[in-house]
Order: sequence, then structure tokens, then C-alpha cells
Amino acid sequence: MVASRVAVLGRGVVPAGEAVLRGDDRGVLHGDGLFETMHLRGGEPWLRDAHLARLRAGAAAVELDLPPTGALVGLLDAVRAGWPPEVEGALRLVCTRGPEGGGPPTVYATLGEVPAATKRARRDGVTVATLPLGVTARSRPELGWLPVGVKSTSYAVSTAARRWAARTGVDDVLWVSTDGYALEGPSANLVWLDGTTLCTVPAAATGVLPGVTVRWLLDHAAELGLRAEERLITPAELHEADGVWLTSSLRGPAEITSLDHTPISRSPHTPTLRALSGFPLADTETG
Repeated sequence: MVASRVAVLGRGVVPAGEAVLRGDDRGVLHGDGLFETMHLRGGEPWLRDAHLARLRAGAAAVELDLPPTGALVGLLDAVRAGWPPEVEGALRLVCTRGPEGGGPPTVYATLGEVPAATKRARRDGVTVATLPLGVTARSRPELGWLPVGVKSTSYAVSTAARRWAARTGVDDVLWVSTDGYALEGPSANLVWLDGTTLCTVPAAATGVLPGVTVRWLLDHAAELGLRAEERLITPAELHEADGVWLTSSLRGPAEITSLDHTPISRSPHTPTLRALSGFPLADTETG
């Protein structure tokens, strides 16, 4: 996402090219920070309160002091003011621990148009390959010292996986535990349909990021006549599912069309899930 607007807490909206971070900011030096990305539709951030609640839960886990929620909402409102309602936006809120020598957190928001590649993935689906994560499915929450399920600015592992995907010729990655279970993508949750049950990986038991979009889908599954369930699944079992998706805040439900270079049949439920969650399909629908 190329940010066309930037707002900094305490400074308001600033030119997009203006410096926002100090050189010794711990978010840059150590990846010591959190962020949330929201889908701006009709000029409004979809599921804003759920994203802010996840940010605050992550901040508690890593002992990061956040400004009051009202200040964060004001910052988001400032950066999106006057945004064309017909244009899909990617609204990002970033909070770091601030300068290395001490001081208040660094808090800023950016806004840009949802990238064309994101819209294509929503429309055409994604090809995915599995990668071993090197842990068992339930081991991370058992460690105690390791914060899990937080959306950290420390993205080294995720970007390494994405670079591997590009070299391998696939669109995205699905991490797999050493005991053989599918977990999540670098920036997406796994969702699949088993008959009339819409499923996802249990976040609390595995330490995957508790996805805001996937939570909304499961909470509203009954509107489609579906049950909702959290469970574990193997990659082999995904090939037998009635639909498999990676969900994220900007793509929405993006259908997995192949897994480890084996095609997966397109699901007739994809348009229904996308319509339920309000994500447009074609670029012409987004302005």
C-alpha cells in the first residue's frame, strides 16, 4: 500500500513525505510495536472497534502503553476526512514503543487506496504453498513468556515467507505445524467449509492471530444457514473441503485455488461469503 495520507498523534495530518519516526524509534530498530489495518468502505473504517480492541489486547500482552481510545479514533478520523467514499481505502494505525532513550509511544495513521493486487486476489483467488513453521500446533501458548496472537510490527518472518512464495511462483503461504496441522498465512487467517460448517483454526489454542474478519464471518455464518466451528485441519483434508479461503482485512475472503501446486475446485460459496462481508468484486465496483 502506498500511503497518500499520514496523520501523527499530537501533530495532525502531515504531508505524506514528511518524517514521522525518529531514527532511534524502537519500532524501527527492534520491531517493537503493533499495528492494525482496516478496510475503508464508504469512507468508514469497517469493524473499527474490533480492530481497536485487538490492538489494545496486544498492547496489554507486550506491555505497551496506548493513548486513550478517543485519541486513536480522533487520529483515524483526521486522516480519513474527505476521503472519496467510492474509493476503497487501506487505513493503517501504527503504535511503537517510541525512542530508544525513553519517551511516549509513537502513534500515527496512514491511508492509501487498496492495492490492485489485493483486489485481484479477491476476484481471482490465490495460489498457496505450505511452509513448516517449526512448532507444534499448540506449543506457542504453552510457553508463557511469548506473546501470541498480537499484530506486531516485527514482520521479518512474514516477509521472509512472502519472498519464498514469490521465488516459488505462488501467491501466498500457509504455515503448517510440525505435527501436521494448517495454521495461518503471514497476513491471513485460514477458513474452510465442511458441509454446512464454516471453520477456522482456534486462535487461543494455537497462538495464531485472532482475525477480525474471520471472527465476523463466523459470527454471521447463521445468516447463510451455516454453523460455525473452530478446529484443526491438515493440508490433505483441506483438499476435501467444500471451499478454502484466506481472509484478511483488505482482501476479505480470498479463495485458495491451488495448494502445493494441486488445484482446488472453485467453491460456489465464495461470492456468498464475499457478499456477506461486503467486499466488492471487480475494480469497476470500487471506483
